[in-house]
Amino acid sequence: MVNLQRKKARMSSDPTAEQRKKDHIDLAFRSQVESGSMDNRFYYEPMLAAHPSESLKPFSFLGKTMHAPIWISSMTGGTGSARHINQNLGRLCGELGLGMGLGSTRQLLESDAFFADFDLRNLITDKHPFFINLGIAQIEKLLTEKSFEKAEALVEKLRADGLIIHVNPMQEWLQPEGDHISRPPVETIAEVLSIFKKSVIVKEVGQGFGPQSIKALLQMPIAAIDFAAAGGTNFAKLELLRSDETKQQAFDAFAKVGHTAYEMVDLTNQAISELGDKVKVKEVIISGGVKNYLDGYYLINKLKTPAVYGQGSILLKYASESYESLKAFVESQIKGLTLANAFLRVK
Repeated sequence: MVNLQRKKARMSSDPTAEQRKKDHIDLAFRSQVESGSMDNRFYYEPMLAAHPSESLKPFSFLGKTMHAPIWISSMTGGTGSARHINQNLGRLCGELGLGMGLGSTRQLLESDAFFADFDLRNLITDKHPFFINLGIAQIEKLLTEKSFEKAEALVEKLRADGLIIHVNPMQEWLQPEGDHISRPPVETIAEVLSIFKKSVIVKEVGQGFGPQSIKALLQMPIAAIDFAAAGGTNFAKLELLRSDETKQQAFDAFAKVGHTAYEMVDLTNQAISELGDKVKVKEVIISGGVKNYLDGYYLINKLKTPAVYGQGSILLKYASESYESLKAFVESQIKGLTLANAFLRVK
């Protein structure tokens, strides 16, 4: 009788206790983690913080405010579902305080037919960073034709904070309808910087930058470098898959060349140490193969300059489904980052 009363008392004060203990027994063997599968990038420090009661602290990035170090990497436009996808992503930026780079806005240089796919400023709000995106081949063409004002007008029309220039010579070479560039991208970008009054970000498209390219970019007065490293969507590989079989056989090896985000963090840190006061770029977007918030947390803390991490394809997947699933996914990442800030230290 006494034992029964004690059991009832425990259940009233902790109604889930019995089921919880049963779960612990049932799931104990399934919860074993082999030592070889442990994540060895971090020190786990359980003694130094309480459970976080607040979310992440807002911070300045690209001259605007962000509430989480998550950048929505350049997406899509000009197709049937693009407007729905981009509007979901823009709404997410506005509500959660993220930054966003659009997919290529090349179509808008000649026509407003798909303008609504990219017109996201009202959703993102003016508080958070928002950039349009054009390829190096289009930029070179505009400069050659003395019509770069088209790009400037597009930035103004979309009320963007600046321009992302994606450098993609390998993609253009492998694309069946690709454009060829006639001078080194570093020269084209230098010319843009001499005439364009807003911020410029330079990114790759899935293969990243080698050490000499990183050094060259770090010494230019651009707002940020976006790694777009190997490990995420590789647009050279994507274009090769659209080509004929002969071209695929000839150039498949090139689609496997590139640099991972982990390698690029090390290369950038090394370049920053070597260049010293010559470094003009103060912010970085680490994208390419960032699968989850722990990848992002590790990389942005390993880099020796302020950084956020970018994601593309995984957000595209959720944005295609529904806004609710997209928001739930990103909110789970933010909660994970909050927990990582409290209890993890990068080795």
